[in-house]
Amino acid sequence: MSIEFDKSLETGNELIDTEHKELIARVNKLTDACAAGKEKNIAVQTLDFLMDYTEYHFRDEEKLQEENGYPLLESHKVQHGRFVRAVEELKEMLEEEEGPSDAFVAAVKKNVVDWLLNHIQVWDKQVAQFIREN
Repeated sequence: MSIEFDKSLETGNELIDTEHKELIARVNKLTDACAAGKEKNIAVQTLDFLMDYTEYHFRDEEKLQEENGYPLLESHKVQHGRFVRAVEELKEMLEEEEGPSDAFVAAVKKNVVDWLLNHIQVWDKQVAQFIREN
């Protein structure tokens, strides 16, 4: 379930791509922490680790958009907010369980892995293209 940063995820913006590599590394640590037999506290710590960097990255990305007059900044912020809420819900879900369950792993795939891939390939590539063209 891990993500590999490849050409399909490159935006062409050095800052965004560098931070995406780190974000993907943290998502991959989360998916590893969800493997069978892993302890709950490892997954909780990894979720916290992911959220710390996510907040940093989203701030940088939104600042870059603001500095460049990106017209869809507010919509992009809404997308970021959805991701933050999804991760918070995952943490609540995990706290109610003894460890990463099959349902939790499925939620991580949908709400973290799939969301991130779609967000980079659609939303972030649009930002990078706007910045290049302006």
